[in-house]
Amino acid sequence: MFLTDTHTHLYLEEFDADRDEMIKRAIEAGIRKFVLPNIDHCSLERMTAMHVAYPEHCLMMFGLHPCSVKENWEEELEYIINYSEKYPMAGVGEIGLDFYWDLTYKNQQFTALRKQLSWALEKNLPVSLHTRNAIDETIEIVKEFPGLKGVFHCFTGTMEQANKILQMENFYFGIGGVLTFKNSGLAEVLKHIPLERIVLETDAPYLAPVPFRGKRNEPAYLNYILNALENIYFMSKTDIVNTLQSTTKTIFNI
Repeated sequence: MFLTDTHTHLYLEEFDADRDEMIKRAIEAGIRKFVLPNIDHCSLERMTAMHVAYPEHCLMMFGLHPCSVKENWEEELEYIINYSEKYPMAGVGEIGLDFYWDLTYKNQQFTALRKQLSWALEKNLPVSLHTRNAIDETIEIVKEFPGLKGVFHCFTGTMEQANKILQMENFYFGIGGVLTFKNSGLAEVLKHIPLERIVLETDAPYLAPVPFRGKRNEPAYLNYILNALENIYFMSKTDIVNTLQSTTKTIFNI
């Protein structure tokens, strides 16, 4: 019985001091696969170094994060696409829309997202969608690309938004530490979402679950999210894990 962390930034400097030990803790906790999303050209070498060091455990996605979409986004994306040709790809990500921090390049974010969705469709790869203050807009754009599949990373939306995603049969909900936060409301929404439509993720080093909230997150903590799912779906841990892994294999071809 093992799990996959479907969205985790293990290449970031927050893990430089104890990366090998952190990976060992995860494997001992039953977390055997890690899907690494890219941010921009600066993260490429660190991410691929993780894949080279742990080829049996680390899978890579390539993409341009919406917060990295600036005036030179076209050059950034072209560099990432060319770089990706040298390595195996598990998906296109982390891509999407972020209207929380800065709206200066809002129009460019729309264009960059559409271009990367087209790239994913051409490659027959899943996408990992970052949607901060932009779930509805992202849903509408994804509908323009029938046949696409992927994950709404770190889903924290409403039941109405969840229903829209449920109508898109090839899209799933990435569930992480927020599920354990008091008053997040996510548990109530998940009660109406079939287990078969979710995958687990940490977004490490961010969004650590309770009791580690506010500290560095890591893949071993997926088990705290798994415990929270037991209280929602009233299934055995073994059945939940088997269902999650079946879904993960369907999305990422692991």
